[in-house]
Amino acid sequence: MSETSIWSAPPVSLSLLAGEVHVWRLGLEQSAAEFLALLDIEEVARANRFHFDKDRNHFVVARGFLRLLLGRYLQAEPKQLKFSYGEWGKPSLAGEFRDSRLRFNMSHSHGVALYAVTEGREIGVDVEHERADFAGDDIARRFFSPFEVGVLCELPDEDRVAGFFRCWTRKEAYIKATGRGLSQPLDGFDVTLGATENVMLLRTDDGSPERWQLVDVAVGAGYAGALAVEKPVSEIRYWDANDRD
Repeated sequence: MSETSIWSAPPVSLSLLAGEVHVWRLGLEQSAAEFLALLDIEEVARANRFHFDKDRNHFVVARGFLRLLLGRYLQAEPKQLKFSYGEWGKPSLAGEFRDSRLRFNMSHSHGVALYAVTEGREIGVDVEHERADFAGDDIARRFFSPFEVGVLCELPDEDRVAGFFRCWTRKEAYIKATGRGLSQPLDGFDVTLGATENVMLLRTDDGSPERWQLVDVAVGAGYAGALAVEKPVSEIRYWDANDRD
């Protein structure tokens, strides 16, 4: 994974200031043994449903680290954490921490995971491995709004794949933040596609694009990432979990 300037080694002590968002990056190509012991029975069953060892290990590492991470913020034992899921699969804390203001989201793709954590506001994050064979016009027309398809078609050929995944991750981050998932009409909102313009929601189906802050996450070469979070946001801090002790 290429290093980028936004990422820092995480601090020993974790705390969230008002309006602050923490984004974490983790490489999944590591031993799953320490993480497997943290999972509950349901998570182990989900892991065992994967056909390939690589996919199973990635799931275990990604899920186990989520427990470690949330345990640090909550000062709780990772294995004791419980989760509930919204109608469209968005996870939240349950059990003794069901009333916590901590909000989180995660995504992983091709050996890399992103986590986003904040307090008192909805949040979504997405990471995708950029694949030219996936970034076709037929896929764009199926999942993007007419406005987004039009902008994508106007991009130079050399920027088309990157533009496709900028759009994809920005849209995914937003629908994950709202918790509505694919029940939300994907042509009912527009995001910007450019690499240098302001990253933003231009239109939402509820008429409140100004409610959200949309940010690209520089995951590394060959990846696209995006974060969507309710405003106001005071600061976004980026921690590289691969640098943890």
